[in-house]
Amino acid sequence: MTRLLPPALRRLLAVLDPYRGWMFGGAALALLTALAALGLMAVSGWFIAAMALAGLSGAAINYFSPAAAIRAFAILRSGGRYGDRLVTHEATLRGLSGLRAWLFRRLIPLAPARLSALRSGELFARLRADIDALEHFYLAVLVPAAVALLSLALVLVLGVIVLPGAALVLLIGALLAGVLLPAWAHRRAALDAAQAVLDAAALRGLLLDALRGHAELLAWGGVAAHAARIDALAARLDARRARIEVLQALGGGMVGLLAQLVVLGILVFGLAAVHGGTLAPPLLVMLALLALALFEVIAPLPEALAQWQATLTAAARVFDLADTPPAFIEPEICASLPAAVEIVFENVHLRYADAAPWALAGVDLQLAAGARVAIVGASGAGKSSLLSALLKFYPLQQGRIMLGGQPLDALQGDVLRRHIAVISQQTTLFNLSLLDNLLLAAPEATAAQIERAVNQAQMDAFVAGLPQGYDTVLGEAGALVSGGEARRIAIARALLQDAPVLVLDEPTEGLDARTARDLYAALDVAARGRTLLLITHRLGGLAHLVDEVAVMAAGRIRERVPVAQYLQRRAR
Repeated sequence: MTRLLPPALRRLLAVLDPYRGWMFGGAALALLTALAALGLMAVSGWFIAAMALAGLSGAAINYFSPAAAIRAFAILRSGGRYGDRLVTHEATLRGLSGLRAWLFRRLIPLAPARLSALRSGELFARLRADIDALEHFYLAVLVPAAVALLSLALVLVLGVIVLPGAALVLLIGALLAGVLLPAWAHRRAALDAAQAVLDAAALRGLLLDALRGHAELLAWGGVAAHAARIDALAARLDARRARIEVLQALGGGMVGLLAQLVVLGILVFGLAAVHGGTLAPPLLVMLALLALALFEVIAPLPEALAQWQATLTAAARVFDLADTPPAFIEPEICASLPAAVEIVFENVHLRYADAAPWALAGVDLQLAAGARVAIVGASGAGKSSLLSALLKFYPLQQGRIMLGGQPLDALQGDVLRRHIAVISQQTTLFNLSLLDNLLLAAPEATAAQIERAVNQAQMDAFVAGLPQGYDTVLGEAGALVSGGEARRIAIARALLQDAPVLVLDEPTEGLDARTARDLYAALDVAARGRTLLLITHRLGGLAHLVDEVAVMAAGRIRERVPVAQYLQRRAR
């Protein structure tokens, strides 16, 4: 059956293979429930008709066996339905969780070079909404289709044995309700279902833009225009979904109509057979009720296939993202690095797109182990690009960077970044406790090491003032701490990481003068015994941390002078 699926969905099944036990178990319980419902209707119809005829004729009848069968089918149907819901939803949730983790692992090597073109809202939509849409693949397509096919086969075999004409009517009705009608619904809904996935992703992006840029929208009077764009897209999405729902409702109604026509056809053939003496009347009632029960099994198919294109579109979006080639092919064996490392930039060229201007246009720079150098330049000079290249975030178009005598291509990214601690202008804090945020740098750090790093970062008073100490949650993106406190947490993390290279990227930018002064001493402690690279557009109070200044402009190092000479020149 899986060979009939499109390649994207076959690949989806391959990714979900670790959960095939749950998936087969859920499908088996769904089939058991359907067969129990069919058996219940068939035996009940036969039993009621047989009891009525026995009452009219005064004949004796064994009612214990059919009554027991009815109870057994009723129990199996109820228990199977509970188990079906439990196991199929467990399989779905486990599968979606595993798929999301699989995709996240595929995304890690892509960041940031291959993901920078995607808005965060688009990336979030693929991680969450597109994967959530794939739940219909198992719950609403695979399981109902498999159950309907097997149930139909069983009922047709029984129909051929009891009344071949009735089996033919059942087959024609089942093909109309289970194949032609779903195919029609799929064809009519395909465009809307596929576009609804894209519109939903675009709507999430607009909403995220509104939340993140609400201050700018308010300041520049753009709220109404942005709201109009959201309203227009939401209206278009609602219209698409409404058309899909109309098709689903129409499909369900037509399945019901076909069920009644099939029952009528069975009665036509059956009554003739009853009058001819070739069919017992209770068997005719059994076939009629069995047909109604079968169409209950077939009924979900038009609705499921109306969503088929949405599932295909979501799967294609997920796998297109996962198949994005990484910017770097990591070496299988990572070169070793010495305890103290020097950094060498040799004719480094970097740009972010083929048609983009050069962000780095021939950078030559050497930092001996233990050197303290500031990179100074105006915005757009290439300072941040220099850091991105050093951290192996973006591939170089020309030149090379050496760390500890090894080219970056010979180093695995994780190993490289363990040797470089970065304290940046924008400190990323997670909605976790202070302790968890600190341990990101060194998960195996001891309590003593944490206390020492906190003390050196001058955070003792801050920690003492927290309501739950180290267990205090810092809020989303560190919303519950100030900019200066967030910067000190970053310093403590750098101290815990104990990397031989420390990079300060505008570490005091955006802070008031008093907070910046408080950070200077902590930064001085963090820089001790390390190779220091300070990136800033002005030295200010950080001048005491460095020995030399390299002036950068237009993607190149223009000059490199002692810090005293640089300050003297700036003072003129």
